[in-house]
Amino acid sequence: MSLLLEDLVKIVDGELEGDPTLEIIGVGGVNDVENRELTFAQNPNYLDKALASPASAIIVTHECETVPNKALIKVDNPRLAFAKIAQNFTPELFKIDQIHPTAVVADDVELGDDISIGPNVTIESGSKIGDGARIAAGVYIGSQVSIGDNTLLHPNVVINAETKIGSEVIIQAGTVVGSDGYGYESTDTEHYKVPQLGDVIIEDKVELGANVTIDRAATGSTIIGEGTKVDNLVHIAHNVKLGRNCLVIAQVGIAGSAQLGDWVTLAGKAGVIGHLTVGDNVTVAAQSIVTKDVPSDSFYSGYPARDHKSEMRVKAARRKLPNLIKELNKLKREVKELENKIDSSPNE
Repeated sequence: MSLLLEDLVKIVDGELEGDPTLEIIGVGGVNDVENRELTFAQNPNYLDKALASPASAIIVTHECETVPNKALIKVDNPRLAFAKIAQNFTPELFKIDQIHPTAVVADDVELGDDISIGPNVTIESGSKIGDGARIAAGVYIGSQVSIGDNTLLHPNVVINAETKIGSEVIIQAGTVVGSDGYGYESTDTEHYKVPQLGDVIIEDKVELGANVTIDRAATGSTIIGEGTKVDNLVHIAHNVKLGRNCLVIAQVGIAGSAQLGDWVTLAGKAGVIGHLTVGDNVTVAAQSIVTKDVPSDSFYSGYPARDHKSEMRVKAARRKLPNLIKELNKLKREVKELENKIDSSPNE
């Protein structure tokens, strides 16, 4: 596959310096790009590498000066432009335009147009699959599930009964959506299971990484908002509501009934305990544990998580503790010596 440079410029609404008829056959990073391919330089640190590479074209910022022997596409955000162009060189995974003969699809399943269903897929009764959906090998889809248009399920994904998945969703291998939430009522003799009667709603353009687990609600719905991106190995418990365009990084855990706003970022290994509210535009730093409500437009860090500036002051003070303890012990010894001198002095 090849595309003309003039066509790539139109995709990103960029400014071209170079031959518009140059054919580009692929893309690559500055360290692995080849001749007739395109790369990008997000900042000056990478520009020299890009210029020295075999790349035939480079995406740069508008401030970059013209250079010989390289075509330039000038844009505001080179990395974003690279992502949009790279999409045109990305093959459509698991597209077979048929239902594989080993797939087991219930008779009443509603199938859209131009779908691909791979080997050993199971789709239970009453489910609906939208147009252009691609379902890879080994996927299980329970009863009464709805999957929107152009959604992609990678191998061995499990979508349990009554889950609702929107359009243009991507779910990576091994992820389980709609398993029972962790609900028990304990007595003196047993832990009695509380039935999990709700469902999961995954809105449009959500992406779930590999081996993510999202529990169905006890009642009502567990909701992942439109445009939210979830990394690998994340657990989202029952009745959580995660807002729009959130970023949830690897190994995050969100406990039951937590309510998170839009544009929230949870960095790696962060945790949110149950029944809390986290506002819009909040960032929680890596390995932080949220133990109380967080207002909108906040940056929290630490364990327990608090306002980041406050946490930094606490850490700065903590670093001084060893010296402070030494000084305190020294003062205690000096006071003791003075007391001993006073006690041993003759009475006047």
